[in-house]
Amino acid sequence: MAKYQKRPDYHAKYPGVSKEIIEVLEKSDRQMEYLQYDIKVERCRIDSVSGTITYLPSREDSYERLLEENKQFVAAGEGVDDAAIKTVMIEKMLICLKQLSTEEQELITALFFKGKSEHQVSREASIPQRTIHDRKIKILAKLKKLMEK
Repeated sequence: MAKYQKRPDYHAKYPGVSKEIIEVLEKSDRQMEYLQYDIKVERCRIDSVSGTITYLPSREDSYERLLEENKQFVAAGEGVDDAAIKTVMIEKMLICLKQLSTEEQELITALFFKGKSEHQVSREASIPQRTIHDRKIKILAKLKKLMEK
């Protein structure tokens, strides 16, 4: 990775361009130089007073080097603790569902386990959709209270 050898002379290259545009072009060149060179280079700093040498690693690290040093990475999937909590919550939810009345269980099963819409359930039961919605809200509130116990 080579450092920029020479910056272009934008005044000569674009003679009719304003000073502000030249400044922007020069600034963007410096940003490119920073991203392509400065971040990726390791440096040594020597203290002239004490004579100590300090090694400054590059600020960009490679995946391969991290693997060589046996660095640990967070797993992309669900963690063990999250899976355990989820399992406990599911078990508790099933226990709470059993405490509901038969009609409430049927409504929850149709809406959440069978994936039916409120409109479908209302047509099947010949009950207004708004009534189904209100019952669902009441049942969910009841489940929430049972889960908190």
